[in-house]
Amino acid sequence: MQTSHNAPAPEHNGTQSIERALRILRELAARGEFGWRLSDLATRCEVDKGTVHRILSCLVRERFVQQRSADKHYFPGPMLYELGLSLPGYATFRQACERRLAKYAVQTEAIAWLILRSGNEYVCAVRKGTLELRGLMVHVGTRRPLFTSVGGVAILQTLPMLEAENILADNTQQEIAKRGDGRLVALRKMRERSQRHGFGVNLGDVVPGVHAFAVPVCGGDGRAIAAVVLTGLPEQFGEARLPEIRQALSEVAAAVQSDAHQFLGSMMPAAPAVFP
Repeated sequence: MQTSHNAPAPEHNGTQSIERALRILRELAARGEFGWRLSDLATRCEVDKGTVHRILSCLVRERFVQQRSADKHYFPGPMLYELGLSLPGYATFRQACERRLAKYAVQTEAIAWLILRSGNEYVCAVRKGTLELRGLMVHVGTRRPLFTSVGGVAILQTLPMLEAENILADNTQQEIAKRGDGRLVALRKMRERSQRHGFGVNLGDVVPGVHAFAVPVCGGDGRAIAAVVLTGLPEQFGEARLPEIRQALSEVAAAVQSDAHQFLGSMMPAAPAVFP
């Protein structure tokens, strides 16, 4: 689960094919709502179009990928869901988190999230709350680089310095490749603000008019496996409320951490390897 986004290229062709197929599946999962055109997916994965087409054809046959007939876009397939059923502990864990975060969202009149660390990225596992926030484009299943979210920043704060630096370098590369360098200053401002306060704090640094806060959910080794996030309006969550917000988030995160140990147990992600 915890792997480098840009790990060294495998030496053997068979392993390289598996690595490419997994990269394709990750990219499909990152755009599960919109899908990918073959040519765009090949460009994104930095693999020639013919190779990507052969891999996709195999994945479609095995139902890991599906293709929409209307526009020929590729999407994640049902086999991914079916394989996930073999991990009932994760489903139980998510259900417990949904109940906790739904209660917290009602109490705060905001949006409460649970994001999971997935290598150098995060994936949104739970989103609760009805508050309307313009510019907030994260939903269950959304997958993005860690440093783009205040929750990802809270996760990074728990990691050894070298590991965090390597992830930031990878995330920066992803950000520039996808969106250019226009947000890098804002993202750095969020990290620096969070560093000063000792937990994830975003006071409109990335999306104006949206304040967000996060604390990590840690495994037994002290590294974060997830983060609990609260998002709302500036008038709800001003800077003066930071101690109160941190305390409440920490209580929710402690409960989520207890759920993780209870329902995941030995399935808790191990510490990842650190790649140069």
